[in-house]
Amino acid sequence: MMGYRTATAPRNGTSRLDIRFDNAGVDFGTRSALLPLSLTLSERRIGVIGLNGSGKTTFARLINGLTKPTTGRVIVDGLDTLSDAKTVLGKVGYIFQSPQNQIILPIIRDDIAFGLKARRLGKAEIEAAVDGILDRFGVRHLAERRAHELSGGELQMAALCSVLVTGPDILILDEPTNQLDLKNRALVQKTIAGLPENVIVISHDLPLVEDFDRVLLFDQGHLVADAPPAEAIARYRELAA
Repeated sequence: MMGYRTATAPRNGTSRLDIRFDNAGVDFGTRSALLPLSLTLSERRIGVIGLNGSGKTTFARLINGLTKPTTGRVIVDGLDTLSDAKTVLGKVGYIFQSPQNQIILPIIRDDIAFGLKARRLGKAEIEAAVDGILDRFGVRHLAERRAHELSGGELQMAALCSVLVTGPDILILDEPTNQLDLKNRALVQKTIAGLPENVIVISHDLPLVEDFDRVLLFDQGHLVADAPPAEAIARYRELAA
């Protein structure tokens, strides 16, 4: 496996990605979900690919502390995901494979506001922030809609607003185009491409990551390729054949 070190410059004022895996691995009982690995992530757009059960989601969940390392440690912008767990959660947003599962409140405006209320902001500040994030993505028309009424693409946009309104520096998306039709897939891909935040995407949708800065390929808990997209995707096709 070749190491990959080239990083692109951040844009729109976003700080450079700084994530370090220091011999970090995860065991679930007697099963190793992710074998210990050491690497540094600094690119703005990183794809994570692999067959089901390969360890890619476990890897991504280590970054914001949703999964804890059983060996080694993970450092995000100098913060340990174990000892600085709360601060790391504020820096790393995560959108799950089924975004409807993380939309807590039935009305989209209320759900977007939910994450801000814990910060004890005033009502006017919260309303302004919610309107701002809806306008940023051109989805003000979703504000008063109910989550169960939304299409797959609309749910992704609503989840994106709910996560990004709190201002994370890093966004992780787990299979963001899963089960979307062509129109909604194109919408989500265009939205991801335009984000100023650092983005890590877990995906089976290989064209989605083919213009990223770096792609990591996992297989049976091992990191087997760490390379530019074309090289990593070619290796994945060999594994899947």
